[in-house]
This record gives sequence, structure tokens and C-alpha cells, in this order.
Amino acid sequence: MAEPGAAAGENGVGGRAVRVGTRRSQLARIQTDSVVEMLRELYPDLSFEIVAMSTTGDKILDTALSKIGEKSLFTKELENALERNEVDLVVHSLKDLPTSLPPGFTIGAVCKRENPLDAVVFHPKNCGKTLSLLPEKSVIGTSSLRRAAQLKKKFPQLEFRDIRGNLNTRLKKLDEKEDFSAIILAAAGLKRMGWENRIGQLLSPEDCLYAVGQGALAVEVRAKDQEILNMVSALHDADTVLRCIAERAFMKRLEGGCSVPVAVNTMLKDGQLYLTGAVYSLDGSDSLKETMQTSVNYPQKNEDGPNDDVQHVGITAKNVPGQAQEAAENLGVELASLLLSKGAKHILSVARQLNDAR
Repeated sequence: MAEPGAAAGENGVGGRAVRVGTRRSQLARIQTDSVVEMLRELYPDLSFEIVAMSTTGDKILDTALSKIGEKSLFTKELENALERNEVDLVVHSLKDLPTSLPPGFTIGAVCKRENPLDAVVFHPKNCGKTLSLLPEKSVIGTSSLRRAAQLKKKFPQLEFRDIRGNLNTRLKKLDEKEDFSAIILAAAGLKRMGWENRIGQLLSPEDCLYAVGQGALAVEVRAKDQEILNMVSALHDADTVLRCIAERAFMKRLEGGCSVPVAVNTMLKDGQLYLTGAVYSLDGSDSLKETMQTSVNYPQKNEDGPNDDVQHVGITAKNVPGQAQEAAENLGVELASLLLSKGAKHILSVARQLNDAR
């Protein structure tokens, strides 16, 4: 762990406040505030300033995410500000960050993961039900191809429709209209918003594997900004880092993104990292799913020198053993290669074509 206060100057970086970029949505602000709060505790002498901005993904609200086809939908404007030195760090949901970051950027911290599972929020008239108890042809709202593909297969009697907008908008659409019987959202977002009481059902990994990086917050920084990189690295949670490296490496090798259904589940137990990964056709009828494991039980070495800033799928984590990070990345790549050898490429390219045609 970095020594609090050791990384940055007396009252800020170069004598000024540390500027933190965020999206304008309420959830983004809550997430950013929580990260800044942790930084303030670690570095009581520093001052922090939050800079909010709108992104493409926040502005295009009438189109399904998977159709917009822009990988850095919620991140581009924030990265531009980072590049122009208008902010020093940016807080994202890790699942919004593509597996390859633009040159010059790195994920300098992955905070301890919130519950990564998906949750079902029911229309008030269906309170107390579960998905399997809903009447036939009930309409479920989700903007995620991954959720829809898995749940269509598991609940063929239900119908799935796109629903866009931030969390507030989606809940409003659910509650005030009769269009949807329920919607599927990440449990982590609901919890952070203080709406845990709206969770009617948590979907176990057996029901629905989650998205790569779901539930984890990432702090993106300029890769060469050693001062800021050192400062935020104190926020890294080693278990979350290793799980998310494996998940991101799996996704990257598959060339997955918003426009294809790719899903994961990871667990770290007794020094073993377990990764379950799957790919689906859009209707869930065709799928491949496998689990692999590897040991990540390595000591931390002080590796000062040329390998100082090795990135693993965009993540720089000097305070997590390098060999463990490598093992996690290899696990993701190997699992993806196994699925590819069984025909994952065909499933994903058909899903991509069908999605483009929708």
C-alpha cells in the first residue's frame, strides 16, 4: 500500500486541488463522491475538486446501447478532459471501460467490488413475485443483450424489451407506466443509490452470469502521471483487481463488447482464482460456457525498474503481485481460447450481425 501522503505534495498536486472528472448522472456522482471520500481519508492534506460533464451515452437516450456501436460511449469526453489536463483522474464503472484503453491512459485503481450480480426490480403490482411467477408474456425491460440472452433461455414465457435512460429514468418508466412488469438492473447501482429495498430478486450466477467488471469502480489516470498514479494506487483492492483482470482478458480475447452477449463469474478462494465465462446467441438458444482456475498465490516483489508500469488489460497495479496479475490475465485468455476452439467466434459474429440488423 502506498503511504498516505507520500505520493502527492503538501496541499495538492503542484500546489493545486486534485481535479476529479465524472459523468453528470446521479449514480456517477455518488460513485465519484465515494472514491473522493476514500482519497480524502488517505490524504487529509490534499484538496479535491469534482468536475462533472455529459457524455455521448448520456445524450443518446432513444437508442439501445448495443446499437450505437461506440465502444467508449460513456468515457470519451472524460478521457478528452484527462488528455487536455483539465482533470487529473476520472471515476468510471469498470464495466463501461473498454478492454483496450487509448494510448496514454491507464486504470490506476480498481476499488473493492460491490455485489456484481444482476437484480430484478418489479412493477409495484408484482411486488413479492419472482420472474418465474410472472404471468406469461409479461414484458421485462433490459438494455443489455447479455441479460436478455440468458433470461430468454431460462424464462421462455417472458418477453424482453429495451429500456434506456439512467437508473432514475428507468425506475420511473417502470413505476409510472404499465409497459413493463419488471426491469433488470445491476444490484451494485441500486445499492449505491440507496434503493436496495427495490430489489425483488437477486439473480444468481446460475440464472444470469454478470458483465465483465460489473460492480467495480475504476479510477482512470494519465499513464505518465506518476504522482497521481501513486496517489490513487492506494485504492486498489487486490482480490477485485485479479478477478477483473481475468474477466477483462477473457472479453478482450473474444473481442466482446456492448454489441455481443458475453458474461462471466469469478471467485477467489484459498489462493485459487476461478473464472466462468460464456457467450450466447441473441435469443440464448445457442451458448458455450466453461470454467477454469489458476493459482494466484504469489508474494509481492519489489520490482522497481523497467517493468515498473506493466499494464494488464489496461490496469496498472504495482501493489498487487505481478505474477498473480499475469496468471489472472492468462486465465482469461486461455478460457476465451477454449471457447473459441469450440465455436464461440461463430456464435458472436452471428449475434453481432443480427444486432446490427435490428
